[in-house]
Amino acid sequence: MKLHIYDSVKKEKVEFNSILPNVAKIYVCGPTVYDDSHLGHARSAIAFDLLHRVLKANNYEVIMTKNFTDIDDKIIKKMYDSNKSLEEITTTYINAYKADMKALNILDNTIEPKATENLESMKDMISNLLQKDIAYKTSDSVYFDTSKDNSYGTLSHKASDENSQARVESNNEKRNPSDFALWKFAKANDVSFEAPFGLGRPGWHIECSAMIEKHLAYKDSEFQIDIHGGGADLLFPHHENEAAQTRCSSGQNLAKYWMHNGFVNIDGEKMSKSLGNSFFLKDVLKSYSGEVIRFYLMSTHYRANFNFNEEDLLSSKKRLDKLYRVKKRVYAVEASSVNKNFSEEIFKALNDDMNTSKAFSVIDEMIGNANDKLDANPKDKNLKKELVANILFINDILGIGFNDAYEYFQFGIDVQTKSKIEELIEKRNEAKKIKDFATADAVRDELIALEISVMDTVNGTVWEKL
Repeated sequence: MKLHIYDSVKKEKVEFNSILPNVAKIYVCGPTVYDDSHLGHARSAIAFDLLHRVLKANNYEVIMTKNFTDIDDKIIKKMYDSNKSLEEITTTYINAYKADMKALNILDNTIEPKATENLESMKDMISNLLQKDIAYKTSDSVYFDTSKDNSYGTLSHKASDENSQARVESNNEKRNPSDFALWKFAKANDVSFEAPFGLGRPGWHIECSAMIEKHLAYKDSEFQIDIHGGGADLLFPHHENEAAQTRCSSGQNLAKYWMHNGFVNIDGEKMSKSLGNSFFLKDVLKSYSGEVIRFYLMSTHYRANFNFNEEDLLSSKKRLDKLYRVKKRVYAVEASSVNKNFSEEIFKALNDDMNTSKAFSVIDEMIGNANDKLDANPKDKNLKKELVANILFINDILGIGFNDAYEYFQFGIDVQTKSKIEELIEKRNEAKKIKDFATADAVRDELIALEISVMDTVNGTVWEKL
């Protein structure tokens, strides 16, 4: 089955056909780096990482681009509140974001442009729009004249939106209530940059259009890139405005396909059990591994809104635990070839607009069958080799199952406690060597008191948290 994705503009599933054969150019709107990443960032990152993996599995060369908005009102406010420089603040939060993405096993982006490093491209696009009289100057900004774009509103189907944008950018000098700022002229003590049309800084929408044109755009195509993505909240006005800018500046459509992930809602009552109802990803990562969070967020289809609560998170972890218990049963076995029926069923599910619920049900069935067969024949080497290959396949296409089978169950134990556990295990092993079984049993009891389970295997003694 060929890959099908849901196009937010057409509001239907369509077959994905890239502009250039076997190459997929994707631009996903990244974070504004004034604070730590939250669960909404995690949801979007995982959704488009899954798309990245599915495209790779379909033999596409993926050029994945995610920007960092590193100049913005909130960043400037943080500068004055913290008495830190723009670069200090943005570098801190870019690094924190990248660390969070690594914890979630997000594949590296091909390109990660920053707004401040692409100002010339933005100025060029604004100058072009001014020259065409599609942009105009007022006392406070350069604005885009939405009335000059006959297709304005066709992306989000909100052409006459009840001035939701006008409320944000209220200015009686604007030609139309829906006009939006391309360049904001400098205020006192503002962060600003020189431009032919006046000292100031870029509006939010212009950066993405300019960076796509600079880093990704096909010049001889109807569309500049294959897929533009982001959270559902970006469809209007952000993506609508991006599309208008690009259309009027270059004569091209910005993207062939538009994809959007759903929101994350917090169930405060249940989240407050141990996480304090925090929306920050870093706080959830203190209590749960990134892989557990990734698996949980993928359990609901990427387009649906997600109700995040700790009770469901724990249930999801137990489901992932089952995969790792199979991985323990095939520990240190070399992989052979993935089961063809299994891989085809996974492909079929994920090529259907990334149907993770169906893919997970295929994995559940594989786990159940694997345990039944291993119970019946624990020494079946061919089966074990195939199961290892299946788990490696799951890792590649879904980004889960990549941890060591025993270390996965050791999450949440600090370095000092791990060191103590290793010392006790060594003491127990030494006692067993000299047949001092009383000491060995006493040490095992001590480990059980620490809620640690010890297992003697052909590969040595291993342990996990109960």
